[in-house]
Amino acid sequence: MTMPVFEEYEPAGDCVCLGCARRRRTLARGRAIALRDGGHPAARGARRALVLATAAGVVLGGGGSAALAASGPVPGPGPVALDDRNGSDGPGTPQGGRAPLHGRPAPATGPRPPSSAAGRPGAPPAVRAIDRATIINRAKIWLDAQVPYSMSEYWSDGYRQDCSGYVSMVWNLGTNEWTGSLDTFATKITKEELLPGDMLLFHNPADPNNGSHVVIFGGWADETRTHYIAYEQTRPYTRKLATPYGYWKNSEKYLPYRYNGVTTGVLADVPVPGAPAAGAAVFPGAAKFGPGADNEHVTELAKMLIGRGALRFYPKGPSSKWSEADRQATQAFQLAQGWTGADADGIPGEHTWRLLVQRQGKDIPPTGRTAPGTAPGTAPGTVKPPKAPPAALPGSAGVPAYPGLRVFRPGQSHPAVLALGRRLVQKGFGKYYTSGPGLRWSEADRRNVEAFQRAQGWRGASADGYPGPETWRRLFA
Repeated sequence: MTMPVFEEYEPAGDCVCLGCARRRRTLARGRAIALRDGGHPAARGARRALVLATAAGVVLGGGGSAALAASGPVPGPGPVALDDRNGSDGPGTPQGGRAPLHGRPAPATGPRPPSSAAGRPGAPPAVRAIDRATIINRAKIWLDAQVPYSMSEYWSDGYRQDCSGYVSMVWNLGTNEWTGSLDTFATKITKEELLPGDMLLFHNPADPNNGSHVVIFGGWADETRTHYIAYEQTRPYTRKLATPYGYWKNSEKYLPYRYNGVTTGVLADVPVPGAPAAGAAVFPGAAKFGPGADNEHVTELAKMLIGRGALRFYPKGPSSKWSEADRQATQAFQLAQGWTGADADGIPGEHTWRLLVQRQGKDIPPTGRTAPGTAPGTAPGTVKPPKAPPAALPGSAGVPAYPGLRVFRPGQSHPAVLALGRRLVQKGFGKYYTSGPGLRWSEADRRNVEAFQRAQGWRGASADGYPGPETWRRLFA
């Protein structure tokens, strides 16, 4: 009987046949790598011996199992993570391990220090510097392209199309990491320290199949900090969504991290509640604030106060002109720190400014919550809400009197809510009503108002779904 002759065949690196495609996926997942791809010669010899022994066993009728047992172990993968955040991704869908960018050589980062966890790389000796605006802009690239989710496919930039591949791309790591290694590029922080470009990571080392997932933090979605904007790679496509902190499931297991290569700087195109702008670290002086003041520092003060819970004081958003809203919002923040008397006069001093810039101290409590100190005309320990706008708006002939922002809050009932809803329907912004508008303020009202505000070209705090005087005027004009 003539024995078959075996010889190794090395196809082109871009061969599209099924076998070569599988080989490239195996390479990307960190499994045993061929010698031409940088693998160890011993591993190559073991694989070749296994192929020869198995083939010979088949030809001679002996089967392949005995040959496999005799050949000894073949180098295999380290631990892999399964992205199972929705409980539907079974054990057959592994998230790839550490690997270079698909179709590109691994970066020369030098030797890595040993790690106590098997298969887990040590912290990289160097990271690439990147600012927060660039991080968010990179996150938007896949969002705009609607990159399909996959644990085995790679996008044109070489990054794996799963959650950790997405974060690797957003941070411009130059490698495809997994949920078990991303933290080696970052430092753990607190919820209060989160800024756009940081990540929220859940990795289950005892059972990576159960729930491991990671998202990019895009900023707080509301002043209560119960929801945030998450950029994430998930089924079916990359998405950006207001998400409960820390996530929809296993929320307590999601930990905040900051990329070690992030640089400080201005987030010109990223709305960050309370994040100071360039130059804000230095207190400009009390003379910049108060009646008659009109400068950029007043605007910056308002932005930082909004980030600390003062959104209700600014129905029209921040302005460079000092107003009673600025004084009341500043006083509310000062009262929240437990200050009284001259220390809570509503004019920012150096201490107030420093707490705002460094995001220290206590946030302004929501309306109805208690806070240290007493505002005139309120019950002890409460923050006085802003005064309602005047009954008639200047130049608003024929427009019903604006009833005040407090009317449009969850659980509130008022004829103005019904009038608002009917006007929204007349204007073509009633699609969220299922049974028509009513007297009681609802989420449907808020979403319809938000749609109307966005139609005016407003964004951010100016399109939060709560009607201020200008929204009211435009609706009834």
